[in-house]
Amino acid sequence: MVKKNAVAAAPEVIDSVDALEAKLAHMREAQKVFATYTQEQVDKIFYEAAMAANKQRIPLAKLAVEDTGRGIVEDKVIKNHYAAEYIYNAYKNTKTCGVVERDEAYGITKVAEPIGIVGAVIPTTNPTSTAIFKCLICLKTRNAIIISPHPAAAKCTIAAAKVVLDAAVKAGAPEGIIGWIDQPSLELTNKLMSDVDIILATGGPGMVKAAYSSGKPALGVGAGNTPVVIDDTADIKLAVNSIIHSKTFDNGMICASEQSVTALDSVYDAVKAEFQYRGCYFVKKGKEVEALRAAMFKNGALDHRIPGMPAPQIAELAGIKVPAKTKILIVECTSTDPLKEEFSHEKLSPVLAMYHAKDFQEAVDKAEHLVLAGGPGHTASLYVHPAEKEKIELFQETMAACRIVINTPSSQGGIGDLYNFAMKPSLTLGCGSWGGNSVSENVGVKHLLNIKTVAERRENMLWFRAPEKIYFKKGCTPVAIEELGRTMGKKRAFIVTDQFLYKNGNCRAIEEKLDELGVAHDAFYDIQPDPRLQDAMKGVERMKLFEPDLIIAVGGGSAMDAGKIMWLMYEHPEANFEDMAMDFMDIRKRVYTFPEMGNKAYFVAVPTSSGTGSEVTPFAIITDAETGLKWPITDYQLMPNMAIVDVDNAMTAPKGLTCASGIDVMTHAIESYVSIMSSDYTRGLSMRAVKLVFENLPSAYENGAKDPHAREEMHNASCLAGMAFANAFLGLNHSMAHKLGAYHHLPHGIANAVILTRVMRYNAAEKPVKMGTFSQYQYPHALHDYAELGRYAGCTGADDREVFENFIAKLENLMETIGIKKTIAEYGVDEKYFLETLDEMTENAFNDQCTGANPRYPLMSEIKELFLDAYYGREPQSYEA
Repeated sequence: MVKKNAVAAAPEVIDSVDALEAKLAHMREAQKVFATYTQEQVDKIFYEAAMAANKQRIPLAKLAVEDTGRGIVEDKVIKNHYAAEYIYNAYKNTKTCGVVERDEAYGITKVAEPIGIVGAVIPTTNPTSTAIFKCLICLKTRNAIIISPHPAAAKCTIAAAKVVLDAAVKAGAPEGIIGWIDQPSLELTNKLMSDVDIILATGGPGMVKAAYSSGKPALGVGAGNTPVVIDDTADIKLAVNSIIHSKTFDNGMICASEQSVTALDSVYDAVKAEFQYRGCYFVKKGKEVEALRAAMFKNGALDHRIPGMPAPQIAELAGIKVPAKTKILIVECTSTDPLKEEFSHEKLSPVLAMYHAKDFQEAVDKAEHLVLAGGPGHTASLYVHPAEKEKIELFQETMAACRIVINTPSSQGGIGDLYNFAMKPSLTLGCGSWGGNSVSENVGVKHLLNIKTVAERRENMLWFRAPEKIYFKKGCTPVAIEELGRTMGKKRAFIVTDQFLYKNGNCRAIEEKLDELGVAHDAFYDIQPDPRLQDAMKGVERMKLFEPDLIIAVGGGSAMDAGKIMWLMYEHPEANFEDMAMDFMDIRKRVYTFPEMGNKAYFVAVPTSSGTGSEVTPFAIITDAETGLKWPITDYQLMPNMAIVDVDNAMTAPKGLTCASGIDVMTHAIESYVSIMSSDYTRGLSMRAVKLVFENLPSAYENGAKDPHAREEMHNASCLAGMAFANAFLGLNHSMAHKLGAYHHLPHGIANAVILTRVMRYNAAEKPVKMGTFSQYQYPHALHDYAELGRYAGCTGADDREVFENFIAKLENLMETIGIKKTIAEYGVDEKYFLETLDEMTENAFNDQCTGANPRYPLMSEIKELFLDAYYGREPQSYEA
């Protein structure tokens, strides 16, 4: 059933403020009813209204000319026809009611709602077609519209609006959904603009400025001063006749119509001759030009009588004799300055200025000046051979115009859908910020809708990434190397390691196997424990000379990190470390796009310590020795292609390294388990790593190579935890440990250990001040996660809190067993220097890349307290909010 409304009768004549207020109140009630209509109802109304306007296109055109004394009936028929037919065709299938878009995968729904009452100001130049256009787009969007016609065109504008209203109401629209001011005045127009919900203003600059100053949202448009450039490659006949077709259309009253023509010198005479041949008159320099100037302009502005006046009549007004069928008056000009040359203005009549240009650049410069001086943002026109892409690009880049039409009559081209069918049809043409407008396109239905975006919670797509091959089990190194040579056909291997490992023979077995396979090899071993960019650059120079197709990094985290950086610089010497090291909130949305790796060389990581997990992670850190800056580089392109996790390469690690690296593994596993980015694919790895560390680290620490099983399980635990945090990332514990290492030179594993249980208590707060921001992390549940991990490690208790406390106790007992001290101070960190650096450490820890994945989002004051607690060994405070 079509809905009808029952609202109080509105005043029959709107000729006062009181009557206007009553009318607006009536229309607001009508619009509330209209806002409930379905798309089917709206489309029926839209169709019938368009049909009615179309049927009345001739009577309304006659009335417009009769009412205003301007323009050409036949052309106004076309405009009315266009306003009805083309607008209907453009929007007949457009959804404007309710849900207009739905993306189930992303949980996004777009819902269209009407704005309310549209206040429409209609110009005298297009009084019926603009009224039809605005009424139709308001009906399509379930808005009411009240029109303020130009006083000189009130009769025809109201007649056009009434045709649309009557048809709309007959089709089921509420009574009074379209209204108008019967006796327009400045007072009533200002009142209308202050009381409606949005203003749709078409007209002169003063009126548009008033609309924007009304305090209400406004869709206003600027003045046009369309310049035309005719290049020497253009089709002269096409260009001239297109300009005549456009400029004579309704006697030049469409704001997109051409106002000046600039022709290159080489074709200027041909262009002039074609204009003359087609019935245009070149006004003679001197007396005729000055007489025309005096007739058309008053005090530097266009005389109000000129718009829409035919060329012979304008000439007669100036006392110039021209043929009765003259189409356009053309004035040859030199200046494009509107203060010096009035003919460079918008003229809204069949009068053109014409300029010379010695070359295309000069023509473009003149056109640019004309646009900026008289019609910024509106329209610019170019005639050129379509193959001249560079000229077209220069023109489009230079012109401050929102419509740039190529080889097209600009009046018909600018309003859209006549000479380019992807440009939306409209009789209100936005000029963007250049013209002081809020829109830079042809105004249409989308500008009269409020779009609600309904965003349902969705979880991010996650991933699990690891090297394509991971070899493990004691003694697997030669098997893996053999595959690289025999199966993969690698010919030249470059080994990256440190001096101790190389001189100690840790690379000997790899080199011997490469020799057996006939793979040429070179080694670079000038890598320090804190790898330096300068050393890596030396290695890259060697690498470039050797041209390897295989890179093998052998060592702890330092050698593997350095190897990754050298690999990167070998494949992409143009890489910018500052850009690559930029922190990110989400690695998938980072600003920098990492270059693709592996085109030159295959990267293999062979860990010789059981701690960093670097053989399976996308992380690398390099230090610039000259500036002291550390570059933390993270991207999955840095993931090794192959990892060889062979405990034979790590069997002889000393106790200190076993302690620090072992507790680093534990921290990796725990932090990745409670990370806001953890998943079922990472948690299993974290859990297994935690259990392996509890079960094997004490013996690996105490017995070393005498317990090869414990050594191997720790090596496996390191890799498992590495794969977990390569995908789930880490948290605040590592952020703080990084700064303790950087400022106070604590070994990384030790730095993790002395704050581990304090950070765990901090994260386990059920009422944190802030929690991490990630769609998968629904609410604080770190306590539950820690307890779940503790249960897997053999801890029991009556509830999560008790299990958690027992888990903490078990960790502290482990750390005591392997000789880890309880406080930062016990490691000899100077108190005075610690306090001096505390604020800087705190801020840098907050800004560390790891912090974002922490389940509790830390305040800097809270990080500072954690540092102080860990330094002095203070009893843990309650970290609840």
